[in-house]
Amino acid sequence: MPIPVKNAIVAAIAPRGVRRMACTLMMLCFLAVSADSSRAESMEVQCRPTAPDSLGPFYKPGAPERESVGSGYLLTGVVLSAQTCLPIPGARVEFWMNGPNGEYDDAFRATVFSKQDGAYRFESHHPKDYFGRPPHIHIRVSADGFNTLVTQHYPSVQTSQGDLDLVVLPQP
Repeated sequence: MPIPVKNAIVAAIAPRGVRRMACTLMMLCFLAVSADSSRAESMEVQCRPTAPDSLGPFYKPGAPERESVGSGYLLTGVVLSAQTCLPIPGARVEFWMNGPNGEYDDAFRATVFSKQDGAYRFESHHPKDYFGRPPHIHIRVSADGFNTLVTQHYPSVQTSQGDLDLVVLPQP
């Protein structure tokens, strides 16, 4: 039996079979998000987890280990456990962004590892907006015993530095 979803756009443009599939996918996404947030609520979270954001189409694993892909913008922060608020040393933090010409390129990808105190540092040019998207830097954080976090940092236009703590949830 199809799941009733009141979505005029899906109903108007999609054939019946596609509507059923779209409704099922939306319900599965809702259940997955609900399960993840209820898991976070059930564990004693001391620090608010960093909000996830889109991976985007340009992620490639294996970015070179380096702290800089340019100059003019500095992003720093600390990788922390949501459960204990303690720093996570050795967390892999991957960055990718568009270049000054607005194109994604291997020259603007980097991997850093958080220090003993959980601190990380990434230097780049100020990201450009494109296709109506605000300037942003993609970030992926992974560490043993923790869920992988994918998020984005949106720097203010007039700033040359930002601070973003990356708070990750422990694995169940």
